[in-house]
Amino acid sequence: MTVKVTERDDSKMSHEGVAAGIRIWDVHQQELLVGMFHSETDAQNYKAELEMLEHERELMTG
Repeated sequence: MTVKVTERDDSKMSHEGVAAGIRIWDVHQQELLVGMFHSETDAQNYKAELEMLEHERELMTG
């Protein structure tokens, strides 16, 4: 499984959000957006949770 965290590019945010200094981190799983967070720490924690669940699933089915 591929889970990655990326900071959202300013070009994909509203002008108001950019002006306010809002940062958003996206979490993608299998190239699909599965979460958006205002904190990179929260995004990384969610990534770790998804990876742990996938690992558990692999152990149960493998």
